[in-house]
Amino acid sequence: MPLTMNREVFITCAVTGSGGTQDRSPHVPRSPEEIANSAIAAAKAGAAVVHCHVRDPETGVPSRKIEYYREVTDRIRDADVDVVLNLTAGMGGDMIFGDVEAPLPLKEDGTDMIGASERVAHVAECLPEICTLDCGTMNFAEADYVMTNTPGMLTAMGRMMTELGVKPEIEAFDTGHLWYAKQLVKDGVLDAPALVQLCMGVPWGAPDDLNTFMAMVNNVPDDWTFSAFSLGRNQMAYVAAAVLAGGNVRVGLEDNLWLGKGELAQNWQLVERAGTIIENMGARVIGPAEVREKLGLTKRAPKA
Repeated sequence: MPLTMNREVFITCAVTGSGGTQDRSPHVPRSPEEIANSAIAAAKAGAAVVHCHVRDPETGVPSRKIEYYREVTDRIRDADVDVVLNLTAGMGGDMIFGDVEAPLPLKEDGTDMIGASERVAHVAECLPEICTLDCGTMNFAEADYVMTNTPGMLTAMGRMMTELGVKPEIEAFDTGHLWYAKQLVKDGVLDAPALVQLCMGVPWGAPDDLNTFMAMVNNVPDDWTFSAFSLGRNQMAYVAAAVLAGGNVRVGLEDNLWLGKGELAQNWQLVERAGTIIENMGARVIGPAEVREKLGLTKRAPKA
């Protein structure tokens, strides 16, 4: 497949994530106020979309509390900058197995399994323009941790998102996840054209070599919009790769803590650097209004 470079590129900033990075950098935001402020700074640096998780303000560990999401949402919407809000819906599908000879019962420490309605409750409350839908089950980096998203769960969550008028961003960590995403569209659970994020280099999903990346790109339907990222030192390389392959880009502290060797990054710095790469390639960084038009999004306020 010949490459068709994207000339109109939007940047997503993944602000904080759900990984255990809170003690590895002082720049990883914890409280709703810190997360919102980091998202606002990223928007001012050129991010058209901010992708937000929430954390416990004291410990920094990942959280699902609706009040944290509401505070983040309200602070971003009240700011003096426009940005498309993208909230995660990936929490609540974590299974930690026991010993290899006695995998059950699941370990209470780390296991977080809830129903579809509860996984989407903060989305219904805050009504972001976009929320994520992790389109498959996979072994994650930790030895006995499985990210669990069954076909039944994805169908239920996808229908709820569609009925709420929130556009799902399909998170594809491997080729099979794209395969199932296309089935969800075929079944009428998700609307077409869809939005997909190609998540490269996340152990143990799709590795971030270019052959695998292009296999992922070639499995995205022509009328869909895609974005892509990789982790750590390959984050900026994937800015260029995604644009060259016809996609959009994602950067941020969820995926990479470093600006350079020995230099910890802030979100706005990663966005700024990505923008420089995009423009140096001869493309243009587009803003939130253009993203809404491109993706058919409607900016809304949350329910009173």
